[in-house]
Amino acid sequence: MNKLAVGLSTLAGVAVWLSGPALADGAEGGASKPSRQALFNKDVDLPSARIQTHVVRVTFPAGAKSPTHTHPGPGPRYVIKGKLKVVDGGETKIYSAGDVFWESGHEMTVENVAGDESQMIFFEMAPRD
Repeated sequence: MNKLAVGLSTLAGVAVWLSGPALADGAEGGASKPSRQALFNKDVDLPSARIQTHVVRVTFPAGAKSPTHTHPGPGPRYVIKGKLKVVDGGETKIYSAGDVFWESGHEMTVENVAGDESQMIFFEMAPRD
């Protein structure tokens, strides 16, 4: 497995951990075991061998919308609460709590279309200077 695949696998594991995965009962001695669920997989060609990663939680108040913007690198996004309308590279999609999507790095906006606060965690992989 190459370093990028390991990194993305690790990021997916972090997303599962951050979302509070359910624990399986019935382990030896009554101890619980963590469960694991793959949420997202994607092969990626990165523009640099040296990558800086960021893990960021973003909270969107009800009705909030970001201005059109870009990020220095692409990466997976995990919606942990609410509902977000994402326009990325001209394509519009709605994501709800538990959804994972790939942000391309193109111009985008994110709008909270839930009636309450929404949150997401984004994992960004950007070339390191």
